[in-house]
Amino acid sequence: MSTTLRVLLSGAVVLVAVAIAGYKYWDYVVNPWTRDGQVRAQVVQITPRVSAPIIKLPIKDNQPVKAGDLLFEIDPRTFAAALDQANASLDSTRDSIAALEKQVDAAKAVVEAAKAEVQQAAITIRQDAASVLETKQEFERQQKLQKEGATSTRAVEQARANFVSWTEKQRADEAQLLEMQATVLQEQANLEKVQADLGMPGEQNAEVRAAKAAVEQAKLNLEFTKVKAPVDGYVTNLNLRLGSQAVANQPALALVDINSFWIHGFFKENYIEDMREGDRAIVTLMTYPDKPLEGRVDSLGWGIAQEDGSTGFDLLPTISPTFEWIRLAQRVPVRIHLEEVPDDVKLRVGTTASVLVMTGTAGSDSKEPVAAVPRALQ
Repeated sequence: MSTTLRVLLSGAVVLVAVAIAGYKYWDYVVNPWTRDGQVRAQVVQITPRVSAPIIKLPIKDNQPVKAGDLLFEIDPRTFAAALDQANASLDSTRDSIAALEKQVDAAKAVVEAAKAEVQQAAITIRQDAASVLETKQEFERQQKLQKEGATSTRAVEQARANFVSWTEKQRADEAQLLEMQATVLQEQANLEKVQADLGMPGEQNAEVRAAKAAVEQAKLNLEFTKVKAPVDGYVTNLNLRLGSQAVANQPALALVDINSFWIHGFFKENYIEDMREGDRAIVTLMTYPDKPLEGRVDSLGWGIAQEDGSTGFDLLPTISPTFEWIRLAQRVPVRIHLEEVPDDVKLRVGTTASVLVMTGTAGSDSKEPVAAVPRALQ
């Protein structure tokens, strides 16, 4: 092979290589990209629900944990005593309610007995009325016979005495009936009072339900002494020590949710026109410059905070000076969902990444391998 031919072939190979490299570089240039990317994740603030000293701390800083693992334990003795007290209060309340139920039963029996006496008294009064009518008729008959001389004065007086006696008995029984009716009303009022003191019977009683709720709250407080990981993740920025006072509703440590990582790429506003949800994205972490990650555009932000016009000194609007011949493009957050992360790539919240979005690929199932973003764009 002549020298000229070898030179031509070598030049052709070089041109092809340059063309391919130029095409790939151009592919990265024409697609939106940014160096302003960050690794993000959901950070769970582990907050104790009760206050007491920490007696167990089986974790260490930056340790991975599984959901349900014990993070730390708070001294449970106070809460165990509170649970015992709540159970005792529940038993006492149930005893009180049982006693009131017996009082209600007794009051009902008294009312029924009083009503029975009233009914019996009413029957007696009806009998009295019949006897009064009968003795009155007999007295009138004896008076008539006396005028005719057909009876003695003694018989008349006896008939009169019988009539007066039954009349007085009827009056006495009627007065007694009124007293019995008053007694019934009084016993009914007493029954209503006892029933009001009792409320709902059994386990539906308000005091019993309140005591049971106190027991459940005491149980929960005792359970809250063991603080467990709600998700799989990494313990970070651990500053707790044995004996430290855990304070209710005050965050004690942070837990990075291992299953919630995503990438936030902050693109210039003039780059996002052709971006769509589902577009392929190439993420190159500064930590792993030679291990590109593939993802998809999950969403584009709908707004960013405005600095100009915000309230400043003396409640006046703050306006930043600008140069008329320079307009700085604002950056819009684009959320990137990572489809797969190799085991040897460890994501860390807040670390830097370069993000390139391949527009027009939304809905595509292409699994074409991607290369890392060129160093010049990282």
